[in-house]
Amino acid sequence: MARIIRRVGPCRIAPSPPGFSTIVRCIIYQQLSGKVAFRLLERLREEVGGEHALLPENVLRLTPERMRELGLSRQKIRYIRDFAAGCRNGEIDLEALHRLPDDEVLQRLISRKGVGPWTAHMYMIFALGRLDVLPIGDLGVRVAVGKAYGFDETPSPGEVEEIAAPWRPYATIATWYLWRSLGDGEGLDPV
Repeated sequence: MARIIRRVGPCRIAPSPPGFSTIVRCIIYQQLSGKVAFRLLERLREEVGGEHALLPENVLRLTPERMRELGLSRQKIRYIRDFAAGCRNGEIDLEALHRLPDDEVLQRLISRKGVGPWTAHMYMIFALGRLDVLPIGDLGVRVAVGKAYGFDETPSPGEVEEIAAPWRPYATIATWYLWRSLGDGEGLDPV
């Protein structure tokens, strides 16, 4: 890690605003290249009236058919609309997440359909600013660990967890450096 830190320079994690728009961003970026996800997110933002208008009520005003025309998959549409409905009806309280420990934030987020550990981890890193998040399922992290630590094949999540033990309680910082070690990070930094 020391070589990566020297090469990359100071850590500059760019935060995103906590809230619905960042969750939507994370959902859209799931399993897509950065460029494709960015275009889809921009289309959705434009459709609802801009970045600051990406709110649950505005998303729910769109029909699933219109969202499909914007290029979103049926699955992502379901996930985004379900999350929007949960925010609107009070099932999801994104404001409360700031006050909760990491494990409870993770559990609350992944309890929603379409929000898995990766999405929850991205939200915790970029929207909540949590310092000890290690997204072991993230392919970029696994590839970077493999390169940095001389693996012949991409290490498993368990192997990454083992290697990452000394990074605690700042696993988020190590994660950022690992992403940056792969180059410009395109497609690896979801927000």
